Amino acid sequence: MKRILIYLVIIGLGFGCEENLDIKNPNEPSVQYFWQNQEDAIKGVNAVYSTLHKGSISRWMPMLFSTRSDIGESRSPWTDLSNALDKFIQPDYNFGPVAGVWHDNYVGINRANQVLDNVPDIDMDAAKKDEVLGQAYFFRGLFYYHLVTLFGNVPLMLSTTSPDDYPSNSTVDEVYNQIIDDLEMAVDMLPAEYAAPEDLGRVTKGAAHALMAKAYFQLSDYENALPSLEWLVDGEGGNIYDLAPNYRDNFLITQENNVESVFEWQFAENPNEFTDDDIASPNHNYGSSMAQFTAPVGIGWSDAEARRWVIYEFDELTVSGNRDPRVEASFLFDSTNINGPDATMIYGQSFSSRYGTGPDSKRVWVRKFLNDHWKNEEGYRSPNNYRYIRYADVLLMYAECLNDLNRTGEAYAHVDRVRQRVNLVPLSTAMPGLGKEAFLEQLKQERLLELAGEGHRWNDLMRWGDIGPGLAGNDPAFNNFEVGKHELLPIPQVDRDVNPNLDQNPNW
Repeated sequence: MKRILIYLVIIGLGFGCEENLDIKNPNEPSVQYFWQNQEDAIKGVNAVYSTLHKGSISRWMPMLFSTRSDIGESRSPWTDLSNALDKFIQPDYNFGPVAGVWHDNYVGINRANQVLDNVPDIDMDAAKKDEVLGQAYFFRGLFYYHLVTLFGNVPLMLSTTSPDDYPSNSTVDEVYNQIIDDLEMAVDMLPAEYAAPEDLGRVTKGAAHALMAKAYFQLSDYENALPSLEWLVDGEGGNIYDLAPNYRDNFLITQENNVESVFEWQFAENPNEFTDDDIASPNHNYGSSMAQFTAPVGIGWSDAEARRWVIYEFDELTVSGNRDPRVEASFLFDSTNINGPDATMIYGQSFSSRYGTGPDSKRVWVRKFLNDHWKNEEGYRSPNNYRYIRYADVLLMYAECLNDLNRTGEAYAHVDRVRQRVNLVPLSTAMPGLGKEAFLEQLKQERLLELAGEGHRWNDLMRWGDIGPGLAGNDPAFNNFEVGKHELLPIPQVDRDVNPNLDQNPNW
């Protein structure tokens, strides 16, 4: 089986509320009777995975990481959305798509906390218990990684939520320290691989190592990131992961969970879920609506797209004199097919017949997580998995880490692997002998071309110190960027209204 079955246990999120309402639902298991055996433990951790299906996380959050960066834009007719996703304008601190990302990551944290609070006392197979706890530690670290990189000084909540909780802000360093602590526990407890087919898609030791390296990267602590990257490339992980032969395979529904997948969010169509939108209904939605909201105009809502400057960055020809194949795999635009608009197909129709020479004829959409390779429409329940961490990302991280540690000569080999997969001249041949700073500048370009639209760009720019008005040449939205404010999103005001200990982010 490709998918992890989901079971929703008792979930409660709240930083506090004015009154406690205690009404028992006879149709739901209570905490008192639920956490009894191994089956309950597995159902409990499956509920943590289920958080990834929530619209705020599977749809709005990837947009925030990509579209707020210099490679994305929003022309959504929903002005509040285009302002928040793209233009650094958000007067409503409770704006649903942004506030939802805050709230749903805390839902995931609370689900993980329930596992960590209850599973240790269950009498069950010891190895399976470690697996369950390791997954919960990983996800708590993941959700806090999302929150700290988007909102900054977020509250740490490390046990099951109570209505009387009024946590104060933690510092960024405290949050990162907790993320790293959680991921160290996950590394110790998780298997490198799962033997049972039904466990395909569960997080592994390699996923924990990769996320730990990312956390250390955002702290500019390359020395402590190194052991995880060494495990992934030179150690045991090097025998597990590799680059897929074809770059496009990483985004096809027929090639999910391939050898390049380090951490992949599992999506599926629920045959019992028939509603025509993404509003909650009695049957759970196992899919993602990101494709519906990012597909080209006329197919989806086109609330987020790519800026055109990005496609011109793919200006290096392959060793055989062809265009970089990542262009066609990554974007839908008037020349996805190099022969132009008449030859470029957009969901079964040529680009020219859809858009002609009108106002939409020069728009560019990110293709990677769409479904145009197997159907001619989109919907709110895309089964196409979200490849959150690919091995190519790991290799480029390893190169960045080695370069920062003054081992630039060793770093070349890992960039060469990524370039040679798409038939580009090895960097060691094209640009030998680069110094540390010049190599980093080239590595920035390599990450842009390899990972465009996959949700890494914002954190990359933040880590490199490149976020700011200087990006306005490529992205006019950065003319609105206020240093010391827009590096972070506003904490939802509704949470501050009920929690007097929660401070707002600077200058909001």
